[in-house]
Amino acid sequence: MSVERVPFKDAVLDKDKFSVTWELVPGRGSHEKDQDAVALCAKAAVKDPRINAITLTDNPSGTPAIHPAGLSKEVEDLGIDALIHFTCKDKNRNEIESELYALDRVGLKNLLVMTGDYVTAGYNGRPKPVFDVDSVQAVRMIEKLNAGLEVPMRGKLKKFPETDFFAGAVVSPFKSLEAETMAQYAKLHQKVAAGAKYIITQVGWDARKFDELRKYVDKFELNVPIIGNIYILTLGVAKMMNRGVIPGAVVTDEFLKDLEAEKKEFENNKERQLLRAAKLFAVLKGIGYDGVTIAGHGIKYEDIKFILDKGEEFAPNWQALVKEFDYPEQNGFYFFEKDEKTGLNTTTPVDRSKTGEKSTSLFYWSFSMVHKLALSEQAPLYPMIKWFAKKIDKSALKKPFTYAEYYTKTLTNECKFCGDCVMHELAFQCPMSQCAKHQRNGACGGGKDGWCEVYPGEKRCIYVNMYEKLKHDGKEYIMNNRYAPPADWNLYQTSSWLNFFNERDYNHRNDD
Repeated sequence: MSVERVPFKDAVLDKDKFSVTWELVPGRGSHEKDQDAVALCAKAAVKDPRINAITLTDNPSGTPAIHPAGLSKEVEDLGIDALIHFTCKDKNRNEIESELYALDRVGLKNLLVMTGDYVTAGYNGRPKPVFDVDSVQAVRMIEKLNAGLEVPMRGKLKKFPETDFFAGAVVSPFKSLEAETMAQYAKLHQKVAAGAKYIITQVGWDARKFDELRKYVDKFELNVPIIGNIYILTLGVAKMMNRGVIPGAVVTDEFLKDLEAEKKEFENNKERQLLRAAKLFAVLKGIGYDGVTIAGHGIKYEDIKFILDKGEEFAPNWQALVKEFDYPEQNGFYFFEKDEKTGLNTTTPVDRSKTGEKSTSLFYWSFSMVHKLALSEQAPLYPMIKWFAKKIDKSALKKPFTYAEYYTKTLTNECKFCGDCVMHELAFQCPMSQCAKHQRNGACGGGKDGWCEVYPGEKRCIYVNMYEKLKHDGKEYIMNNRYAPPADWNLYQTSSWLNFFNERDYNHRNDD
């Protein structure tokens, strides 16, 4: 009796199913070997009902490649679901909306939403990064389309027909610092609140971190399926990950050393790579993950089949395999206490008063005091300053007032003068100038050891700084519950103070 394939959405949402997706990287060009390989892989995968979807990347590592939409339609025409990596890095919000309409029209519903890697190379040099919308905002936009987007048109409110996208997001638990880890989990809360229907992890080989994420989701009752990322690792790619060339993917020095020893000791390296992937499959299933996505350079259906067959064979004894994925970051932070018996985690959070860093400064303290006194609706000076701001807004003083704010905030905060300021929510750091990806809702997944993905060793991630300052004040959980919409570029180069008091900024726009 033949087994019918379960659609990706149904497999992910069914607690009795274990979803499997196969990730392919189609590359640059339209009729090259890499693009033709997608169809060949899909034809092979169609014959195996255990594989629920083929997932296709969108300009990985920030380099040009064929857009996944066209190939995804070919994949679905062959009889298997496609999962599209939907990134924000190269598109503004209008293009994102346009692309979503196009995908909906041809019936492509499954999306994995992410900010995307910082752009590197393109035609005639490095292109201009866009990052108009972050992943939290994109998920929220998709939810609005699913509910029937309402927009003002010709003086009336028009509601467009509902779409039916099944959108998920990503998280990277493989971080060394407490601030980095907690920033990732804070953004996880935001993504789920925005409407993410499932979560896929970044690549890593630390079973305790995989287990930590599973227990974190359960502890905070986020009620979202978790899919583990399995990468069939070669020594060459491992060296790139170890150097940080592939943003967010973690291969520790100890793991790399063991891989190099394997290469010298074992002749059939490909089988070792596949066996490691199969063992991780078993561990993830044992930990309680809801599925896996499997990736790797140049892999074929036979490799996927080997992993699935062997993974199921290993599954009953998965606890014995945990020690093979014991590659923690040096002095790395874990949210839960370690379970010495299993090598994984207990359900008891660590005492974070004794871990990580706290920081503050006269700069932070001064701006906090100004905000408490004047720049919030609960501030004692708010009514008086609002009265003056309304008068200034309609007078000849508006322009000099705007220049005064511009020069003050540029000197003190490196302000980009977007006019729609969120610095007071980010420990008074400007995401438009100090974050390479302009992230207004939390850290991207590409940072390492506290450094920005784009400027490692030069600029610290602003969300690491933010966490450490909020922790000093005992307010770090504020990060879990905040949401900032995209900046309104109608306000560019205007006074954010006047916009706030005259109710033009994001605090007063309806985004429900």
